[in-house]
Amino acid sequence: MIPDPSTKYRAFPPVSLPDRQWPSRTLTHAPVWCSVDLRDGNQALAVPMNVSQKLELFDALVRCGFKEIEVGFPAASNTEFAFMRRLIEDARIPEDVTVQVLVQAREDLIQRTVESLKGVRKAIIHLYNSTSPAQRRIVFGLEKPQIVEMARKGTRWIKERLPRLAGSDIRMEYSPESFSATEVEFSVEICQAVMAEWQPTPANKLILNLPDTVEVAMPNVYADQIEWFCRNIGQRESLIISLHTHNDRGTGTAATELGLLAGADRVEGTLFGNGERTGNLDVVTVALNLYMHGIAPMLDFSNMSALREVYERCTGMHVPPRHPYSGELVFTAFSGSHQDAIRKGLAEWQSKGDGAHWDIPYLTIDPSDLGREYREVIRVNSQSGKGGVAYLLESQFGIELPKDLQREFGPVANDLVDSLGREVSGSELKGMFWREYVERRTPLELHHFHADGVDGIFRCRASLLRNGSDLKVTGEGNGPIAAFVQALTSAGLPAFEVVDYRQAALGSGTEASAISFIRIRTHEGQLVWGAGVNTHIQLASIEGVVSALNRAASRSELKH
Repeated sequence: MIPDPSTKYRAFPPVSLPDRQWPSRTLTHAPVWCSVDLRDGNQALAVPMNVSQKLELFDALVRCGFKEIEVGFPAASNTEFAFMRRLIEDARIPEDVTVQVLVQAREDLIQRTVESLKGVRKAIIHLYNSTSPAQRRIVFGLEKPQIVEMARKGTRWIKERLPRLAGSDIRMEYSPESFSATEVEFSVEICQAVMAEWQPTPANKLILNLPDTVEVAMPNVYADQIEWFCRNIGQRESLIISLHTHNDRGTGTAATELGLLAGADRVEGTLFGNGERTGNLDVVTVALNLYMHGIAPMLDFSNMSALREVYERCTGMHVPPRHPYSGELVFTAFSGSHQDAIRKGLAEWQSKGDGAHWDIPYLTIDPSDLGREYREVIRVNSQSGKGGVAYLLESQFGIELPKDLQREFGPVANDLVDSLGREVSGSELKGMFWREYVERRTPLELHHFHADGVDGIFRCRASLLRNGSDLKVTGEGNGPIAAFVQALTSAGLPAFEVVDYRQAALGSGTEASAISFIRIRTHEGQLVWGAGVNTHIQLASIEGVVSALNRAASRSELKH
């Protein structure tokens, strides 16, 4: 990089629009969507799709709800032409879907394009030629009047051939390619020349597509260009103003949303932003941005994972894990504070029942609306805290840890995960909990326990191993747990008391286990949790006491 970039680069000049209106507007409805996956997306692939792949992706686009789909450039190759004919001859195009074909303003290419459309029910012929100063000077070596004449002739050649498509509903779209780098006055001039040839009406509108072909400025400048154009073009009621943004500066989504505020009616883009250089606009992102504000996007992404699989299979591209809405990790939290907020937010929202507005920290949209599962939301690595650990145990296994136990087990789990140096699954977390609490066998191991009560007084007898030696105890109290505590302390174990006791079912039916959480206070005042699991409720609680004592022993409380 050079120390003074101004010696090599210059800022794009702003549009003079002191009374711009778009900043004070709000989006209230979805635009007309046009997918260009099969053309712009396809031309950007190292290995373009074959006919079978294009057919599979076309069907996926139809399922999503796209009513306008640019299917290719039929005059560019035999594959493109064959695909167009396959769609028509095999009746693959639904009645409510309009296919779009791209063509340059050249008579031979227009002739071939019209041939490809014979028998089509509804189609848009998309004519384009480039208009920016650099393109005029470097590529064409032409002045403005000659560029205008190119667009005018292309329109005339299409119109002259419409009788060959009698019985078909044919509309036209014109793109002054490189609009974003073209003088706005010249963009209006060339579009008006096209309008004079085509003669659009409110009943037969012309689509004027204004591409941000290469992002050369901030998105607010593009919005100014769109608003200036909409104000200064004639016959606005006979036009559909369309946007086609790219992502060279990483602001394709912003440019589209601001362009819609500026007066555009229609959006062209691709699934997940596939396209030349840094890509086209990602239609999924803009549509779901509307959705999360309560606006029906008129597209259906309720099975995002399946759509992503089709896209990746057909294109050979990969959706990045952090890609908005569609990436593998976009609904996943590893941070402990995030996990805790999400867990509490989901609990509150679910408690409100149907009709509650979505308002969950860190989740702008309900993952289930896109076919994703809540268990994806919280995943655990070394950055996670007690909330994430507790959420996975509860959501996957029904183990609802008491809050104080969460605080105790969270750091234990974190240290274990940190030593592994990777993400861990819910099953691995459960294994950690079992090893730390349920499967403790030293210094005490319970072999047998029996208790019965009369008039509120319970007597128990139990046999245990203590540091490998047999220990038989008896005791009494106002319940089985109290009797067991009295039995152990009478046998010489340091005094302790049970200060918290929780129990829950694991599973259902006659074979369901019970899990007990027991918290004790040792004679030194230390609070320690234990856990027991057994198909017998009483035994689960007794095993919980033994677990707590064993964990206290690991802290040097009962080594002798």
